[in-house]
Amino acid sequence: GTAWDGLSRYDLTHYNAWYWQRLKEFADLCDRKGLVLIHHNYFQHNILEAAAHWADFPWRPANNINETGFPEPPRYAGDKRVFMDRQFYDTTHPVRAALHRSYIRKCLDNFSDNSNVIHTINAEFTGPVEFVQFWLDTIIEWKQQTGQSPLICLSCTKDVQDEILSDPKRAAAVSLIDIRYWWYQSDGRLYAPQGGKHLAPRQHARLLKPRSTSFAQVVRAVREYRTKYPDKAVLFNADHKFGWAVVMGGGSIPNLWPSADKDMFSQIALMRPVDLPSEPAGQYALANPGRSYLVYAEEGDSVTLDLANEQTDFIIYRVDPATGKLSSSGQQAARGDSAACIQLNGKPSLVWLTAVTQ
Repeated sequence: GTAWDGLSRYDLTHYNAWYWQRLKEFADLCDRKGLVLIHHNYFQHNILEAAAHWADFPWRPANNINETGFPEPPRYAGDKRVFMDRQFYDTTHPVRAALHRSYIRKCLDNFSDNSNVIHTINAEFTGPVEFVQFWLDTIIEWKQQTGQSPLICLSCTKDVQDEILSDPKRAAAVSLIDIRYWWYQSDGRLYAPQGGKHLAPRQHARLLKPRSTSFAQVVRAVREYRTKYPDKAVLFNADHKFGWAVVMGGGSIPNLWPSADKDMFSQIALMRPVDLPSEPAGQYALANPGRSYLVYAEEGDSVTLDLANEQTDFIIYRVDPATGKLSSSGQQAARGDSAACIQLNGKPSLVWLTAVTQ
């Protein structure tokens, strides 16, 4: 048969071998270069907002032989908008549920021997919790059958995220939490549009008009989830300007300069957020006691660390937050000092303490 674009129609039960092989080659290349591949299983823009993306979408009935059951011809709002998300995310439809299950398994099968692929449900996803539950249940079933443990990232609205994480079985399948569609605004108020409201992230923002976030509020959001779910990595993708805030909250894959000091970052990966003495405003710390500390100060001329329980001295390095360049401060912090005072030389300031080699 002939599809809407004049080419042949799709059979959604048969996959494009060339496409999947090329994607696998890309994942392998990333693996060799020490990179991760973030694989969005779906892309919501096909089913919500711009009608042009639905017109030649393979799941549209005019474009396949699989009787997917969407309205045909499409009902475009104002001749330019499409709202097919309700039907697309409805996994009670037997044909569409089977197609979803097969496709999700294909995503997992294709990267089954890669250790560096992170699976997320959907780019720009603001869908309902029921679809996320279906997606995770399919993944759990695949894991049980194959014995594999893929990296699964929970990237959705906050209400859906929290409901999934409150479910022990489904939460156990999640390796990473992605803060992308919600954030604490600079005044501390939460911006968190709900899932399943048939609105894309841009549409939610146009209606709710949120303020931007801030360094302190990014630290707050990341640290809250890192503390509550210590077995999971936390990403922050709602705003990419605050890479160091992601780090200081205990987050992963921050947006930082490309030429980082490898030794420092290998140590940061083992650190956890800690409170500074007196908890001064605008100052944040990470620690791996006995080995290293990292302190970021938005303000203040000095920072105080509690090293009372340490058995070694620490060499102090200054780090340029903009470039990552290290410079020796010429200072050391002494073991056993419950109020080790470190002088700062600018705002913002970043200081790395590493244990003196014994």
